[in-house]
Amino acid sequence: MEIKVLGTGCKKCKELDKLVREILDEINVPANVEKVEDVAKIVQYGVMLTPGLVINGKIKVSGRVPSKADIKKMIEEER
Repeated sequence: MEIKVLGTGCKKCKELDKLVREILDEINVPANVEKVEDVAKIVQYGVMLTPGLVINGKIKVSGRVPSKADIKKMIEEER
């Protein structure tokens, strides 16, 4: 599983990155998590508002930090 957290390093971006990693540990799902901070790369995904969450190439979230339960559901849907 490939997970990308898109964001320039703002508080919400860091929070989303932390939540994703916590959830992966809790549900014991192996994933390659990458923090993408380059604005040009973020725009290539079509994300105009950060933070953004991309799982297996699919944009799941843009412009907000979803709840822990929502993130867990997104990850499990892509398993």
